[in-house]
Amino acid sequence: MRYCQYCHQSYSETWSWAALFGLNAELLLCLSCTAKLELIKGDICRICGRSFSLFPEQYRQGDSCYDCIRWEEDEEWKGVLQQNRSLYVYNVFLKEVITKMKYRGDAELVKAFYPIARSKFKSNSRKSLLVPIPLSEERQYERGFNQSEIFAKILTSNVQPLLKRVTHEEKQSKKTRKDRITKKNNPFIVTDKSRVKEQSILLIDDVYTTGSTLRYAAKVLKDAGAVHISSITLAR
Repeated sequence: MRYCQYCHQSYSETWSWAALFGLNAELLLCLSCTAKLELIKGDICRICGRSFSLFPEQYRQGDSCYDCIRWEEDEEWKGVLQQNRSLYVYNVFLKEVITKMKYRGDAELVKAFYPIARSKFKSNSRKSLLVPIPLSEERQYERGFNQSEIFAKILTSNVQPLLKRVTHEEKQSKKTRKDRITKKNNPFIVTDKSRVKEQSILLIDDVYTTGSTLRYAAKVLKDAGAVHISSITLAR
């Protein structure tokens, strides 16, 4: 008998040989909560990993969505973030889960995604330095933890905090899309450039929305000498 990490209701694990030997990649959530999540699968944007099934055909061109095409048409940002992959669609239920985790102090919730994240992203994390997106000092103090760092540790214990956020901003969840993509001074710096040079970097964050946060982080890493920068997020 287990207890759901979100609703705390008891549930029985589905029996299988994989479960018996601890090899399954089931969520640590009850069936009711699991059913509310939407795994990203099928035809996706080759850059940001967005599911093409969720928006009209006219908003894509070939294997890329128009959001990514606009980023790639800007010489400053072309090729900065080479690929993002996410586990789930950022639907109403997952928004509630992440809100509970981030703003109500329930850091343990991220453990619900350990098995499936490890299973899906094991190969992605093998040859890269995992770098979580940092919080500002003020936000870290307010929250008490960095959800991106906790999510990164799902994939490996060798997490490298090589970025520092030097500006304190309004919460991303309160910003409009226009606010998110408006050009600004880069909020990140690299704390140890010698460890970044000629490395492949895998950025870790909780949500990919417009891609601006991940690209600003990727930009300073690229300027510091990183050769390949991609990202993984829980939600897209």
